[in-house]
Amino acid sequence: MKPTLFLLAAGMGSRYGGLKQLDGLGPNGETIMDYSIYDAIQAGFGKIVWVIRKDFEEQFRTQILAKYEGQVPCELCFQALDALPEGFKVPEGRVKPWGTNHAVLMGKDVIKEPFCVINCDDFYGRDAFMQIGKYLSNLPEGAKNQYAMVGFRVSNTLSENGTVARGVCAYNDKRHLTDVVERTEIVRCAEDGSNAGDANQPIRYKDENGKWVALGENVPVSMNMWGFTPDYFEHSEAYFKEFLSDPKNMENLKAEFFIPLMVNKLINEGTATCEVLDTTSVWFGVTYAADRDATVARIKKLVDDGVYPNKLF
Repeated sequence: MKPTLFLLAAGMGSRYGGLKQLDGLGPNGETIMDYSIYDAIQAGFGKIVWVIRKDFEEQFRTQILAKYEGQVPCELCFQALDALPEGFKVPEGRVKPWGTNHAVLMGKDVIKEPFCVINCDDFYGRDAFMQIGKYLSNLPEGAKNQYAMVGFRVSNTLSENGTVARGVCAYNDKRHLTDVVERTEIVRCAEDGSNAGDANQPIRYKDENGKWVALGENVPVSMNMWGFTPDYFEHSEAYFKEFLSDPKNMENLKAEFFIPLMVNKLINEGTATCEVLDTTSVWFGVTYAADRDATVARIKKLVDDGVYPNKLF
C-alpha cells in the first residue's frame, strides 16, 4: 500500500504576517506545499490529506485542491478548538489551537495506511521525501509502532534573518531516536551571542541559563517530518485524554499537545521505535517575512536547474 502525505495546514503564520500556506512563491504562483506534493508523488506517495481550519475551506478548495484533480487522490479534514474527547470542553478564554499532535489526530478517520506528516510551509526537498517514502513503503503489511523522522542536518536548516527553533535529536547505535529537545534560539554566532548570522561563526543555541552552546554542523534536528503507522492515532487519542486531564494544561491557555511530546512518551516507555533518517536536503522556508525573496530566488534556481518543471500541475 502506498503511503499517504499528511500536511498540517491549519495554522496562521504569526511571525510571517499572513496565511503563508497559500502564498504563491513559484514561477506560476506555486506554493511551497505544491513542491512538497510534487516531491512526494515522485517518492511514491499515493494520497494527499490536509488538515485545515473550516473557515478557509472555500479558499483552500478553489486555490489548492482544484489543481490536483486527476493528479492524485486528495482529502480534507478539519482542526477545531472544540474537537475534544467526550467529557472535555474548551477552557474559558482559550483561543490557541491545541498543537501539532491534535492536528494529526484529526486525520484518524481518513488515514488507514502508513503516513508522513509535514508542515505545509516548509520546503523539505526531494531527498527528504525519498528517504521517508522508502521507509514507509518498505514496512511490512500491518506493521505497528515502527516510526521514523527525517533528521535534517542543522547546518541545512538555518535562516539568514534570525534565530530558528529546532528539535535537536539524540539517537542510539541503531539510529533509533532517544530524545528530542526543543531549542528555541539557534543561530550562527560568537560565544557571547554577537555576530549573529555570520556564516563564519559556529552554530550555537541558547540554553536554559542563557548561555550560548556550540552545536555540531551535522547534528540532526526535527523539521516536523515524521513517518507513522496508523496505530499512532490510538496512542495519541489515549495520551491526549491524559494531557487534558492534567490541571496544569487546562489552566495554561497556551499549553499545546506537540508531536515530539507524544513521540518522546512512546519511545521512552518502549511502546514504539522511531528511526532517525539522514537526508542531504537543504531546508528553507518563510519563517520571517524577510525570508520570502530568498525563497522565491531559491525556487527559481531549482526550476532553472531542471530539478522542477516550470509548471508543476
